[in-house]
Amino acid sequence: MLIEIKDLELHPIDFEEEFRPGVIDFGADLRQRSPLRASGRAQLVEERHGKHERIKDIRITGDLATTAELDCARCLEPAVQKVSRSFDLLYRPLGSDAGRAELSVTAAEAEIGYYQGEGLLLEDALREQVLLELPLKAMCREDCKGLCPHCGINLNSEKCSCSEPQEDPRWSGLKDIRSKLTS
Repeated sequence: MLIEIKDLELHPIDFEEEFRPGVIDFGADLRQRSPLRASGRAQLVEERHGKHERIKDIRITGDLATTAELDCARCLEPAVQKVSRSFDLLYRPLGSDAGRAELSVTAAEAEIGYYQGEGLLLEDALREQVLLELPLKAMCREDCKGLCPHCGINLNSEKCSCSEPQEDPRWSGLKDIRSKLTS
């Protein structure tokens, strides 16, 4: 859904959209398992920059919900994550801040995104919000044992027959010092 400036100049746009899995490209690491439902409002916010310049920002507020599947960071099995998020986003025309003197960025300015052309794709804003809601390292369950570092067997489903790793003999000198300190 393209949110266009010319439409927003007339009135705010309310949206209630549902995106089937595969419609929005989340990348190779994430698989959308259920429809992405999003509802909210887009409106035009005019802002003054200097005496004569007016900038037309797009403000989008709303909620989204879906279910996503990622690979577990420990065992590589599918890890299902429920995604539910409220958002309040501000997009400014690309290049509108160019040419201004370099100043430190305030926390509010760090939250501003940019759009190019005559509007903004809602799908782009939703993709960003879903990715921000997901953990950096997903886990299939809290007590995931992961993979054996030697044979690669999933330790959640079977026990491996690998022997315990041999100690490196180069550490024996430090081990002797440690035993002397504890006794």
